Amino acid sequence: MPQPLTPPKDAAAARIADARIALAALDLLPEAIRPADEASAYAVQAAVHQRLAASRYGRRIGWKIGCTTPVMQSYLGIPNPCGAGLFEGTRHASGATISAAGFRHVGIECEIAVQLARDLPATGAPFTAERVADAVGSVMAAIELVDDRYADWRQTDTPTLIADDFFAAGCVLGGPLALADAPDLAAVVGVTRINDVEVGRGVGADVLGHPFKALAWLADSLAARGEMLRAGEIVLTGSLVETRWLTAGDRVEIEITGLGGVALTVSE
Repeated sequence: MPQPLTPPKDAAAARIADARIALAALDLLPEAIRPADEASAYAVQAAVHQRLAASRYGRRIGWKIGCTTPVMQSYLGIPNPCGAGLFEGTRHASGATISAAGFRHVGIECEIAVQLARDLPATGAPFTAERVADAVGSVMAAIELVDDRYADWRQTDTPTLIADDFFAAGCVLGGPLALADAPDLAAVVGVTRINDVEVGRGVGADVLGHPFKALAWLADSLAARGEMLRAGEIVLTGSLVETRWLTAGDRVEIEITGLGGVALTVSE
């Protein structure tokens, strides 16, 4: 008897997850399984997360929000935010050393991260910056790790990028600061330095006007899919500085006023 056909969502998720785990370049997906829009992209993304859970990536511990600033929307040519997963196996503390060999081409972004103190159930949508702020327990400076794992990302369609977590490859987190003790996140300045040379700076207001507006966007996006932000999850709210690509031997430091600094070294 003929074998049943694999549903397109599962076939796409298998191809994406297998490529990421193997550090293989992800080519354009065959049209028959390629997600056609953002809704189908997020369905594939959820299936990718299930497959990654059994690998070195481990369980999902939060989210990143991409394309929340004009500089990143211009860089990537995408006019709206996108959500992606963060995973236990790719979470690091400040001062970490990562291996360039563990990526196809590692890069970094300068981020304001938050950790949630309570759930934001989907029934609360639509959310506002003020309402999501009530759920934030702490904030911290963070480096987002990204990876150019595409045969040609400029030719890769947006739904596929979303399904593959939009370059996401991990995070390096600074020390948490209680929200009550944090500065005005719209006013903070983030600076990225590589090998002691400043390569970019931006302000918190670049993130949709305020990082909590990005968090509200994510809460609404998840609610539309029947999901929600949960207590304990980490969320990277969007890069203040254009992505910078690294090579072995690079030393990275990002500093955000009032939140402190985060350091990273890249080995062979």
